[in-house]
Amino acid sequence: MKFPQKYMLEQIATIISSEFVGDADFPVLGMNEIHVVTPGDIVFVDHPKYYDKALNSAATVILINKKVECPEGKALLISDDPFRDFNKLTKYFKPFENASAAIAPSAEIGEGTILQPNVFVGNNVKIGKNCLIHSNVSLYDNTVIGDNVIIHAGTVLGGDAFYYKNRPEGFDKLISGGRVVIKDNVEIGANCTIDKGVTGDTTIGKGTKLDNLIQVGHDTIIGEKCLIASQAGIAGCVVIEDQVTVWGQVGMRSGITVKKGGVMMGQAGITKSTKENTIYSGNPAMESRAKLKELALLRQLPKLIENLKG
Repeated sequence: MKFPQKYMLEQIATIISSEFVGDADFPVLGMNEIHVVTPGDIVFVDHPKYYDKALNSAATVILINKKVECPEGKALLISDDPFRDFNKLTKYFKPFENASAAIAPSAEIGEGTILQPNVFVGNNVKIGKNCLIHSNVSLYDNTVIGDNVIIHAGTVLGGDAFYYKNRPEGFDKLISGGRVVIKDNVEIGANCTIDKGVTGDTTIGKGTKLDNLIQVGHDTIIGEKCLIASQAGIAGCVVIEDQVTVWGQVGMRSGITVKKGGVMMGQAGITKSTKENTIYSGNPAMESRAKLKELALLRQLPKLIENLKG
């Protein structure tokens, strides 16, 4: 998430009532999660296990719960609860806006686009030309849709990230301030749910087609000309490169990369990043040819056991 203008470190510290280490006029340009930070961004860290990763990331402002040595060219915001204060900043820069109508006055809808009855279009949504949005679709605030996109009934774009911190009193939600971005010529089936990014974009690439009943988690990036079949569950922060095929009931864990041209067979559990142009099956998934050999050997086990007994 980039701020609407450049802020100074002291200004940000004032918003969250924190100490800071660095020049008061140190520039702050935005805030992001660690996997998408760029220079000028704030990143938060609240566990010593991840201090080095945050301090050595591209982020130049680290919101941290301990005063540590500040790397050259960076600044620190010292907070007793970085998770809470990251939420404060999200609320400050991306406050929730009540809907004033089924189609927000600030929405932009392109020429030739058709909205069927009971579509909800939130604040600052942008829809391109010649799209078809079927009934009971909900497009949350700041969603961006390209040209020639079809979205079937009951789909929700822009729901909050499934991201919580476990505290003694219960689960504390990380507030989402990102967007969903749908590129040109995408088709999304009925009753799909695509969550917005925490601070960045969840993106569906040009020409990709999604079946019904698919979940796409926050900050996931799906490339061009992918095919994703029904009941696939894709966790947050996944990268699916171009021309990948995902068959029914595939599950993907967070933070992995599915390489270009891969095929994920039905019910595969993708727990690790994959190779290009490779077929995967099983749970946990492995290369399909190796999996078939493994199954063939397993089928021979009863005969082998009988031979040992004899």
